[in-house]
Amino acid sequence: MKIIVSIKQVPDTSGKVAVNPDGTLNRASMQTITNPDDMNALEAALKIKDATGCKVIVVTMGPAPAAGMLREALAMGADEAVLVSAREFGGSDTYATSQILAAAINKIGVEQDDVVLCGRQAIDGDTAQVGPQIAEKLHLPQVTYAADIQKDGDTITVKRMLEDGYMTIKVKTPCLITCIKELNTPRYMSVGGVFEAYSKPMTTYDYEALKDDPLIDATTIGLKGSPTNIFKSFTPPQKGAGQMLEGADKATCEKLADILAKKHII
Repeated sequence: MKIIVSIKQVPDTSGKVAVNPDGTLNRASMQTITNPDDMNALEAALKIKDATGCKVIVVTMGPAPAAGMLREALAMGADEAVLVSAREFGGSDTYATSQILAAAINKIGVEQDDVVLCGRQAIDGDTAQVGPQIAEKLHLPQVTYAADIQKDGDTITVKRMLEDGYMTIKVKTPCLITCIKELNTPRYMSVGGVFEAYSKPMTTYDYEALKDDPLIDATTIGLKGSPTNIFKSFTPPQKGAGQMLEGADKATCEKLADILAKKHII
């Protein structure tokens, strides 16, 4: 059995976000982190590995610097890493990205006992589309919003967190599951893991490596092949500091009421 975990390097939204003229993110000028929900997916895979001894493979699509993020995943306990990187893949929307990642997972191979794990959504797009789209393109059953995962043989019991409650679903492998932050708390890298990370295998899939897969069509990948067109992207303006009033007397209350009345709030 092996677990394939799809992770993504995303901009650290606590810092400055830069946008290119074509509407895509200028990732080279921003600090990056591993997408938080993907960390929960990786931790879920590592917990199953701790219990069963299975292999964990992490895969990401991105520029060459994303290899550093993969090394961190290896340091946490993953066994192998795959970087999907090519100029032809740049600027892909969720549809094109899922095509490319599905082709990469096809190349890795999905067997009867295998599981594919993804984070619920990425903080740079918040679409929650890539995981389910990968499942559709790999013809795998999918369970989303996993808040608990229990594996028993070839059956996985997933507790889904919904807006108004929970749903428990049993699914047979192979399958794809998307994970939410409530699922677990990701572990830290260990000192030994950091040393071992550089001796673990990392493979790069470029366009030449994937071009023969039926999912890789030059007209449906990359920025030009993406059906979603971004009209405009921009950094929202900084809000000014709020006005503070101190005191609990009548004069302060009257002053507050006067300010709100002038702004036509009351």
